[in-house]
Amino acid sequence: MTVYGTRPEAIKAAPVIKALEASDALDSITVVTGQHREMLDQVSEIFEISPDRDLDIFEHGASLSTIVARVLERLDPVLEAEKPAAVIVQGDTSTSTAAALAAFHRGIPVVHVEAGLRSGNILSPFPEEANRKITSQIAALHLAPTSTSKANLLRESVHADDIVVTGNTVIDALLMTMEMKTPFTDPALEDLADSGSRILLVTTHRRENWGGAMEGVGRALTRLAKSFPDVQVVLPAHRNPVVREAVLPHLEGLDNVTVTEPLAYGEFTRLLSLATVVLTDSGGVQEEAPSLGKPVLVMRDNTERPEAVTAGTVRLIGTDEQRIVDEVTSLLTDEAAYRAMAHATNPYGDGRSADRSVAAISHLLSLGPRPADWGTEGNP
Repeated sequence: MTVYGTRPEAIKAAPVIKALEASDALDSITVVTGQHREMLDQVSEIFEISPDRDLDIFEHGASLSTIVARVLERLDPVLEAEKPAAVIVQGDTSTSTAAALAAFHRGIPVVHVEAGLRSGNILSPFPEEANRKITSQIAALHLAPTSTSKANLLRESVHADDIVVTGNTVIDALLMTMEMKTPFTDPALEDLADSGSRILLVTTHRRENWGGAMEGVGRALTRLAKSFPDVQVVLPAHRNPVVREAVLPHLEGLDNVTVTEPLAYGEFTRLLSLATVVLTDSGGVQEEAPSLGKPVLVMRDNTERPEAVTAGTVRLIGTDEQRIVDEVTSLLTDEAAYRAMAHATNPYGDGRSADRSVAAISHLLSLGPRPADWGTEGNP
């Protein structure tokens, strides 16, 4: 049984679900919690996944505690009825941790996809860092995306036999989606794609950046738009009103700024492929953009995804308004600085992470051999 509830989870769980559906040894049951609603359903449609169960917990403004409580309450009878051999959760959301706990309470082995990511600060990102650590205490099988993630788990005394390095399934999803060549539903984006203009793609939503920091992001984008009238700033705006009220008022009346509703995943990956520079506080974008050779400036002070920072395609810049302006300006004006970051480096996967994940799950259930770790000899 795979349980997911948010758009990022859906994107990264989808390749695993498709691989499970193709398996001769395993039957797949898909449960969505609805922690996100419209954005979640979009991803399910793209990958042609029809959930078997929908817990439908979504409520505008629901607290983290309410989300966790509802998942626990509504998932438990589903577990009792279906009696899965294992429960798969992805990442670091309230859905994933609550689902892991519900399975643990019933003695069902938990498989954690994208295990072992750590920022080192329990409060950043919040609540994700705590969610990851909690799920790691519960999981029977840890599917680590990289050797760095595996090392984090080993330091926390997770047994090596319980960890398999698979690569990150987001690369599987990205490659699958890029092949679809999804058209833009917003005519402004289609026109932009035809124009050949340089694009600064911006995503921002992190809870720890709400308030003054996000206001500063809005001011920085205004300054950049005015300084580079030939560059198109594109912001798919998160639906949270806290985010919109902080950023959008600063961008009104600027001809080279395009604000859209959140994009379906296929449209977003296409826009990502067209971008010149990516400015984000997202976790998943830090993994996707380097795979396309896009320089990524991350508006955070730390990251649980250090591999691309080490590779040089991602840079942590925080949320200081002047720092944002300076860093973006450097990439837009200094060709050498741009080339230094814009090399296609993919430390996160090869597009076969889902197959390794299913092989590891089969091994957990005594249905097949243990797969070799991704990146080891014989499994490059």
